[in-house]
Amino acid sequence: MDTTSGKGNGWLFATSFAAITATSFCFILRALVIDSWGVDFALSETQKGELLGVGLWPFSITIVLFSFFIDRIGFRLTLWFAAVCHILGLGLLFTAHGYWQLYAGTFIMALGNGAVEAAANPLIATLFSHDKSKWLNRLHAAWPGGMILGGLLAMGLDTAGGFDWRVKVGLMLAPVLVYTILLIGRKFPVSERVASGVDYRTMLAEAGFISAFILSALIMLEVGRVFALSTFVSMGIAVALTILYAVLSRHPGRPLYILLVLLMMPLAVTELSTDSWISSLMGPEMAKLGLQAGWVLIYTSALVFVIRIFAGTLIKWLNPLGVLAMASALAAAGLFMMSGATGMAILAAATFYGIGKSFFWGTALGVASEQFPKGGAVTLNMLAGGGMLAAGIVGSVLLGAAQDNSTREGLIRHDAAHQTQLVGTYLTQEKVSVFGRYKALDEAKVAAAPAADKAVLDGLANGARKDALKEVALLPVLTFIAFLGMILYFRRKGGYKPIVIGGH
Repeated sequence: MDTTSGKGNGWLFATSFAAITATSFCFILRALVIDSWGVDFALSETQKGELLGVGLWPFSITIVLFSFFIDRIGFRLTLWFAAVCHILGLGLLFTAHGYWQLYAGTFIMALGNGAVEAAANPLIATLFSHDKSKWLNRLHAAWPGGMILGGLLAMGLDTAGGFDWRVKVGLMLAPVLVYTILLIGRKFPVSERVASGVDYRTMLAEAGFISAFILSALIMLEVGRVFALSTFVSMGIAVALTILYAVLSRHPGRPLYILLVLLMMPLAVTELSTDSWISSLMGPEMAKLGLQAGWVLIYTSALVFVIRIFAGTLIKWLNPLGVLAMASALAAAGLFMMSGATGMAILAAATFYGIGKSFFWGTALGVASEQFPKGGAVTLNMLAGGGMLAAGIVGSVLLGAAQDNSTREGLIRHDAAHQTQLVGTYLTQEKVSVFGRYKALDEAKVAAAPAADKAVLDGLANGARKDALKEVALLPVLTFIAFLGMILYFRRKGGYKPIVIGGH
């Protein structure tokens, strides 16, 4: 710990670190059982993407809602709420007997994940207000740390053999119990915003009602899909929520902050949505090396863990925006390479991707906290919420849909070239996702297919996985260009400098 932090701050950091670790356990273990769910519950690739997505987007509901009143209820109660959600969600997953039970359990656990970040981000920004980017990166080293530990434990169960997927899911309980125990008797400070005397309306105005509309629209888009609401009703509710925020804030928001919210979305999709799918996407190539696909995720997570612990030095030298531009370029290169990599080239591609994604989350939050400290929990958590919304609603489903579409188009081409009827034989009835109606491979029929057909289907599915990685690689290219523009903007203003409440 930093020598200026004090013993009490060290325990609070440890509690927050353990809670973030619990959220990453939820993430990786779900990613490692998703294919088992697909077989046991006859799920399409798009449905698996929806289950991976619902592990992300409900996060935004609690992280945004708690931001509005966390200064009143405190960090402690918010973390206790998270613990209850984690335990209840696990119970639902253990007893699931279909898609919607899996969806409900994952949804509730994601609410707990959002509550963890709603408390942890402003808490660490308050405790270490002198060096926010450094300590927010260190806090979010817990995410890859949890993925490494959870992934190794899960793959150990696979190696031992004979364990049901529920045993892997049960591993999530361990870090939940750790942070729950650490919560007992812990004393928490008031937030930086409250301690500095910044009023509530000023906090809301920093983010503004434009940012509120972006988040509300994304939330209602998915809620409307789940509850079969019309687009008119869903967007009407989003507009109503935005109007309420506008009445309270009386401000559209700071332009730079709105841009950060928009950029956080492709950053989150690049990191979180890809990580959700990476085991499935790289499975065939890793199998050729005699390795489990989860090793790709564990390797990149190890890179992220080490880099986030020591990110402060690079951030000071290059400044946060320079780091984000560099990270975007590396992530884009890694994903493009990974889409065509075979053999040991996968290691090189994964290294570029792992180094790049290391800086996304903590550094972006650090920029928001350093440039908009008066926004307190709202500016931090609306940014994180926007990222999780994009990753959960659009990103994870996008990767699944890209695979379904690529496979379907490949089947159509194969039928035309070989006078076969694979499309009619192996595709499901129409299903609905956020991207509209689609048809996917019927996994039960694929499993029972003759060897010749199965070879064709497996080949098309493997090609579809690579196509999906190529599509997502375009997102960090976009953020690289945007961060270069922001660097030029700050240079015209005399350079990037953190803003201190009461200063300038």
